Amino acid sequence: MSTSIAVSQPRASTKDWIAVCAGMIGAFMAILNIQITNASLLNIEGGIGTGVDNGAWISTSYLIGEIVVIPLTAYFSSVFSFRRYILVNSILFPLFSMACAFAHDLGTMIVFRGLQGLAGGVLIPMAFTMVLTKLPKSQQPLGLALFALSVTFAPAIGPTIGGYLTENYGWQTIFFINTVPSAIMAVALALTLEKQPMQLHLLKEGDWAGIVTMAIGLSALQTVLEEGNKDDWFSSPFIIKLSIVAFVFLAAFIWIELKVERPLVKLRLLKQRNFGIGVVVNVLVGVALFGSVYIVPQYLGQVQRYNAEQIGNVLAWTGLPQLMLIPLIPWMMKRVDVRVLAVVGVSVFSVSCFMNIWLSSDNAGDQFWIPNIVRAMGQALVITPVTAITTGGIAAADAAAASGLTNMLRNLGGAVGTASLGTILTKREQFHSNIIGQSVTLARDEVRDRLGQTTNYFLAHGVSDPAVASHKAIVALGQIVRRQALILGFSDTFAVIGVVLAIAAFALLLTKKTQAGGGAGAH
Repeated sequence: MSTSIAVSQPRASTKDWIAVCAGMIGAFMAILNIQITNASLLNIEGGIGTGVDNGAWISTSYLIGEIVVIPLTAYFSSVFSFRRYILVNSILFPLFSMACAFAHDLGTMIVFRGLQGLAGGVLIPMAFTMVLTKLPKSQQPLGLALFALSVTFAPAIGPTIGGYLTENYGWQTIFFINTVPSAIMAVALALTLEKQPMQLHLLKEGDWAGIVTMAIGLSALQTVLEEGNKDDWFSSPFIIKLSIVAFVFLAAFIWIELKVERPLVKLRLLKQRNFGIGVVVNVLVGVALFGSVYIVPQYLGQVQRYNAEQIGNVLAWTGLPQLMLIPLIPWMMKRVDVRVLAVVGVSVFSVSCFMNIWLSSDNAGDQFWIPNIVRAMGQALVITPVTAITTGGIAAADAAAASGLTNMLRNLGGAVGTASLGTILTKREQFHSNIIGQSVTLARDEVRDRLGQTTNYFLAHGVSDPAVASHKAIVALGQIVRRQALILGFSDTFAVIGVVLAIAAFALLLTKKTQAGGGAGAH
């Protein structure tokens, strides 16, 4: 008679799970605040008295703060201790957020949003690190699923929450939303994380050349991405100078990181096949994730004239289905190769974008319902499997470094994607406007008939001068041409996002099989 011996799997304690869940609150709120102002920018711009062109800095300054601080987190959490560093930033984050509500000009708003991004950026990789270090391999898929909720659900639901609060209670209220969750997070972390001594001597050993070159290079690059399209890219001396600064400092940063004994960012981790490919996929997914959340509100606002709350209601259908799907991912990862799940997820996400490439003036919120649900299904299948593939071969000692690098590049991919898609939209609108304009000439009977009908309409509705009515008819026809060109430009932009995701799906096919548990084991 054979006897089977059950081998008990290590389990995380309740205390560890409370710490991990508290960390996820921080990551969720930090990522939520990247997008929460998107649907409300016009209201905020009016509130602080700035122009439409400058209002984008309300989002950009926050993103710059996050991108710069994320790779610094592993180092500073070693210097000041993991517990102390995350607690301080979990308190600073809501304080800087509330300060934004009291900003009365653009400069003050940019400073407070940047400081909020610096504090919030710390919370994202630290939540990820806790999954890799506090949970055993068998429970890491569940932890990664919680993190995936932060990465995909937060951007999708951000404009919904922001739009609702702005329309009903004023734009200032969106900056108070972090207060209660942050207080819960700080108390939970204070009670569950172990106290550790500070290691201030590490400040002397810090890679300060790397820190300085990275901070300057990334800030310059993000500014180029934000201002480039508005200033027509390299026709602007400011953009040219800033691009040179970004290139020089980022090149110096990479050289330093590959040469120093204790680098700020362990770029050598990219030599590991799955980590290197996974990081590339994370960048491409970042382009699509942040890009789609940027493009859909732009379309609904510019073409369909939706207000902030209406835009939020449409985007909600990208977020809500994920609440039901993501909890099932750990169960699926135990039964299906994570590479298959990742490829399917990225492919479904890609298909949802291609569903929007035949836009017309009739496409409004209702027509985005099915593509948004399909996108939600794809996104739910993306982050957890891709993260498991990326971190599968990472040692526990490198967990924090891997977390910082992965999350920084995903956010940077989002910044690059948003800027690139804005440029693509502008250029394709110009292209389609020229093509349509060549057909809309007075030599065509249909055009003359349309102008005549429109002129008569204006004459019948209060315009007494035929010349003025004729001019108004020409302007109205021009607006129709521009609107149609804009719609076609948005269609092309969705196609670009779909192609980016198709490339990501192909890249995932090149990865090696990995355990579903992902990252480093617990210690």
